[in-house]
Parts: sequence; structure tokens; C-alpha cells
Amino acid sequence: MEVEGKTKYAEGAFDFDDGRQQKPELDDDGRPKRRGTLLTASAHIITAVIGSGVLSLAWAIAQLGWVVGPAVLVAFSLITWFCSSLLADCYRSPDPVHGKRNYTYGEAVRANLGSVKYRLCALAQYVNLVGVTVGYTITTAISMGAVKRSNCFHRNGHNAACDESNTINMIIFAAIQILLSQLPNFHKLWWLSIVAAVMSVTYSSIGLGLSIAKIAEGGNVRTSLTGVTIGIDVSASEKVWRTFQSLGNIAFAYSYSNVLIEIQDTLRSSPPENQVMKKASFIGYAAFGNHAPGNFLTGFGFYDPFWLIDIGNICIAIHLIGAYQVFCQPIYQFFEGWIRSRWPNSAFFTKEHVVSLPVVGDFPFSLFRLIWRTLYVILTALVASIFPFFNDFLGLIGALSFWPLTVYFPVQMYMAQAKIRKFSVTWTWLNILSSACLVVSIVAACGSIQGLVHDVGNYRPFRLANSSHE
Repeated sequence: MEVEGKTKYAEGAFDFDDGRQQKPELDDDGRPKRRGTLLTASAHIITAVIGSGVLSLAWAIAQLGWVVGPAVLVAFSLITWFCSSLLADCYRSPDPVHGKRNYTYGEAVRANLGSVKYRLCALAQYVNLVGVTVGYTITTAISMGAVKRSNCFHRNGHNAACDESNTINMIIFAAIQILLSQLPNFHKLWWLSIVAAVMSVTYSSIGLGLSIAKIAEGGNVRTSLTGVTIGIDVSASEKVWRTFQSLGNIAFAYSYSNVLIEIQDTLRSSPPENQVMKKASFIGYAAFGNHAPGNFLTGFGFYDPFWLIDIGNICIAIHLIGAYQVFCQPIYQFFEGWIRSRWPNSAFFTKEHVVSLPVVGDFPFSLFRLIWRTLYVILTALVASIFPFFNDFLGLIGALSFWPLTVYFPVQMYMAQAKIRKFSVTWTWLNILSSACLVVSIVAACGSIQGLVHDVGNYRPFRLANSSHE
């Protein structure tokens, strides 16, 4: 119910019937005061990094082998961390400590590189964010279905036909996201990211423990220095395509640059945001690094103890519920900001009511936000139900976004802000790095597209799509 005599407008002020006006504490630029800390930023980053991407790392390593696989993991992690540090310095322009705040990734690009590259960046970023939310819908539905399969195998034996449709799981996930999407902005997500980060630690520990136990048991598990073997596991062409696709999967697993600036915008201004963000980035990687878990909990590399596997999959689902919000909030803010700038006098778009909710207390409610965010969640769930191909979909997202968002724009902004001279040593090696990553993105995209084409041709509805390659 609406609180009588109290209405909240887009600018953040509350108007009362007696003429009084209550405004929130403001930062130096007139926006609501930020209260984010190293803890909340680290939670956001862990939630973003330990998501759908890491669940496919075991499959990616299987394609590359014990030599190339770990080397690629280390290379991608170092490149992402380095470029994220460059990007953190671009939150304020022209000076990274005292310059004007850039509230989004796109605004940072516009301030440093101009409006043309801003449009290209916005296109790449928001298409990527939409793809990520679709990917998280797929993964959560798979984990929810894996709980049902685990119990089915426990009751009927490991060879039982326990395939499940993911449609109902996606509907349940979408209903939860519709509720959480009413959180007005990124600043209100800190508690959800902390819960999600705890869940990621839990299922990572379960996966690691089960893996160690399985190794200790011994058995005839075959591995190799070069990955899957031509003529035994795959054909020569399949080996090439899978190798390309695995690069995209790894790129997706390590990427969070598409929300870095938006996370940084939640941090309080002292100490300087770029310093805190660099520490948070380091903590996010140090927590998991190259030992992030693979998709073995949903792929049934383990059957027992079934209750522990169920707990792991439930933790994955809870974690991805939070991760979905981390990636969709920038989309919400961008679209709603654009709408309000076009129709600033429309009460439907700008007016918010304060409703009193049990436990939560006063909560800002907007009919516009309810309608459009609900439609967005339904759309992502619909797309996920049409293309439930886990590895190929994630590989394609990673391939398309890794070079422009993780490498190219951060490098270009750093060189513009630091006024790096053309053809200097720094300019040369940064451009070599960018060009090499472009080549990786292209071949990874080719591998993922080939995989999607193959999977669409062989897709059987009502089959649990826990991986595109089994």
C-alpha cells in the first residue's frame, strides 16, 4: 500500500503533505551519497566472476590439455586483472583521483575517447550484459534440474533415464528475478552480492572436496597433455573447433569489465575509488584464481553423496540469482535514464511511491520499473528456453565481449588519459597486446558459432542441456 502523503521522485527527494522536503545525503556532485566499501565491491566482483563462466572451465581444460589449458587460464587472468586496473583509473577523468566521476563504463569511454567510440562501447556492453543474463538463466535452470536428477539417480540407479525439462525451472527463476529487479539500483544490491559470494565459496568447496575424493579413489579416468585425443574422443575438425570454443569459455569466465565502472560507482569517495577498486579486483581473483570450479556438479561426474551434490547445486542457483542482478542493473539504469531524459515531465516515468513492506520497511515503488523490468526478465527467460546450449552460448558471449570490453577500451582510455606517445615502448606493447586479444576473440567466436550451429541441428527438446558437449 502507498504511504499516505509521501511520494518519492526520481531525483531522490521525499515530499510530505505539510510542505516539508527530506533529501538524502549527497556527494560532491549532488548525487545520493555512496557508502560502498572494499567488502561490498569485492562481493560484487566475486559474484560477477564466479558465475556461469567458471562452470565450463573443466570442459575447456579437457579440450586444451594439461599444458595449454593452465597456461591459457593464467594468461587470461593476468590480462583481465591488468586491464581492469587500467579501467579502474578511468572512473574519474581527466585525473584518476580528483577528476569528474564517470557513472558508467560508457561515460568513461565518452570522456576519454569521444562520442563515436562511446556508441560502439555502449552497443558492445549492453549486448554482452543481455547475453550474460540469458546465460545465467540457462545455468540456474540446469542446476535446479540437476537436483531433481540427483534424487532420481539415487532412487532408481545411475543408469536410469532421469532427463528433465528446464522450462519450469526457468519460469521459477524468472519469477524470483522479477521480484529482485524491483531493487531500484546497484547501491541496494550489496547484501545480495554478499550472500551470492558465500554461496560461491560453498559450492566451490564442495566441488573441490568431491574432486579430491574421486582422485583418491583411483579409477580409469584418462587425461592427456594435449586434451581430447583426435581419433579417440573427437575428429580432427572437432578438435580445432572445440579448442577455439574453449578460448571463448575461458574469456567469459574471467571477464567482469562490463560492470567494473558501475561497481566502482558504489564506492564512497574516500579513500580514492580507483585504489579500493584495484584491491577489490585483486581479492576477487585471489579468492579463486585458476582453481575456479568446473561444471562437474551438474554434469554428474559424481553421484554420491547425493545430498551433498544437491547442496552444491542449490548454492549455484542461489549464487546465480544474485549474479543475474549484478549484470542486469546496468541495463536497467541505462534504459531508465534514457527514458527519463526523453520524457522528464511524465509522472509515469519519473514518479515513485514509497510503500511499507514487512521486514523491509519503506521501499520505493515505480509502476514503470515494475512493468519494463518484468518484461525484460520474461524476454531473457524466453531466449534461454529457445537456446539452452550452455558451453557454446557462453563461449560466444565471451568471444564477442573479451576484446572490446576487457582489453581494447581500457587500453585506449589509459593511453589517452596518460598521454602515451605514439610508437613509444608502452604504446607499442599495449597495441600488440590488444591485437593478439582481437585474434583470440575472432577464433573463439568462430568456434562457438560452429558449436551453436551443430547443437541447434541436434537439439532434442525436454532434454536437460547441462552441456553442449558430453
